[in-house]
Amino acid sequence: MQYHQAESWGYYVPMRTSMISDPLEKVARLASGSAVVVFSISSCCMCHAVKRLFCGMGVNPTVYELDHDPRGKEIEKALMRLIGNSTSVPVVFIGGKLIGAMDRVMASHISGTLVPLLKEAGALWL
Repeated sequence: MQYHQAESWGYYVPMRTSMISDPLEKVARLASGSAVVVFSISSCCMCHAVKRLFCGMGVNPTVYELDHDPRGKEIEKALMRLIGNSTSVPVVFIGGKLIGAMDRVMASHISGTLVPLLKEAGALWL
């Protein structure tokens, strides 16, 4: 699989249209592939903000830009079902566990629980 440096944060990993037909199963598989995974849309300001947050913390998330994938809309709908919200992106997974959208990430950051999650997942060393 070829990885592409994505601006100043993490890596954009093109999703392969594999034999997995269930979008929820695909999300679970992709989410467990790295310590921090962000499902994003490249033109979304909230997605940009969460990627910048992680970058500023020294975390390099794996980023899946849904608007660059032919099955991106299916994945986006699956993410909406997972988080139970009409706002589908960004959606963040840490250590393969669903954290949620931007509001959950920011609440975790403000409360001080984000850094321990990142350390536990191996995304932060200090």
